[in-house]
Amino acid sequence: MKPAPALQQIPSGVFCAGDYEAHARRRLDANAWAYFSSHAGDGITAQANLAAWQAIELLPRMLRSAAGPRTARELLGRPLPWPVLVAPMALQRMAHADGELATALAASAQGAGMVLSSQASLPLETVAAAVRTDVDRGPLWLQLYFLADRGATLDLVQRAEAAGFEALVITVDAAVRAARPAEQRAGFRLPAGIGTVNLPPPAPAGRLSLQDMMAQAPGWADVAWLRARTSLPVLLKGVLHPGDVREAVALAVDGLIVSNHGGRTLDTAAATARALPAALEAAGGTVPVLVDGGIRRGSDVFKALALGAQGVLVGRPVLWGLATAGAAGAAHVLRLLRDEFEVTMAQCGATGLADIGPDLLVR
Repeated sequence: MKPAPALQQIPSGVFCAGDYEAHARRRLDANAWAYFSSHAGDGITAQANLAAWQAIELLPRMLRSAAGPRTARELLGRPLPWPVLVAPMALQRMAHADGELATALAASAQGAGMVLSSQASLPLETVAAAVRTDVDRGPLWLQLYFLADRGATLDLVQRAEAAGFEALVITVDAAVRAARPAEQRAGFRLPAGIGTVNLPPPAPAGRLSLQDMMAQAPGWADVAWLRARTSLPVLLKGVLHPGDVREAVALAVDGLIVSNHGGRTLDTAAATARALPAALEAAGGTVPVLVDGGIRRGSDVFKALALGAQGVLVGRPVLWGLATAGAAGAAHVLRLLRDEFEVTMAQCGATGLADIGPDLLVR
């Protein structure tokens, strides 16, 4: 087993999750920064994700009980100490030598869930072994794409089951990917010794055509195929349209994540905060619905729950913390978000998650 990461010092002057971005930019080389910060097109969706949460106004209640806050809930049969999971992010050893291991330990220490990317730069078994026995951690899920070889996809699922992962998160919005200008300008290349170690070796060099990508893209039948071959709960990540929500519910998926891939796949796609209410209405309370994209403050977590989400996924802020100070930085980001979330609960008169509802938002 890989040894536990050494703790690094938190930089001075960090008072919110967003403060880590500038530190991370100084720590990362141009190649890694271009990859992690990039977005599709002009970055309109990436910016809209942030702005949409900021535009939602709170309508707090006063003179409520000072007890609490009670932040725990159950999600797919697993305790979640507070309604945040770390979003799947690829190739984290490009951000820090300890990579996904450090992020998983940070999430576990802060009671957050962890969604490991199938494009992780460390073996999924290594990451799971480091945290699966921690009784205070949140859920441990594996994100995956449908590979062109469905047998390879099933092999990955079986490895996840054996390693102790508790759910599968299928990303459905990246079968056809837009160019990312920042990566193109930087001439992005994988650094030596870093790669997607859980996936089959890449095909010989050459770009897939759009027709090739569309031919390999999964459909609803592939979701049904996978559901029939695993005992793990299956969630779909990357759903925005209510029609797709209804299709997913009809297939009896176990959960949905409203997501636009952080603006990395389709520019001008709807901001997730804007898409969430219609997705929730289409789901009709039949499955848990989570959301990601642009979550930067604990108040954003609160707003997502007030709209009806069961939880949120947080990506880039955790990565900026990782790049800056390894496991300690990633854990500090989550601690800052949790403190802000609990303060927002107290200021809005919510002593538990059940108290967080649409009546606390300006309509």
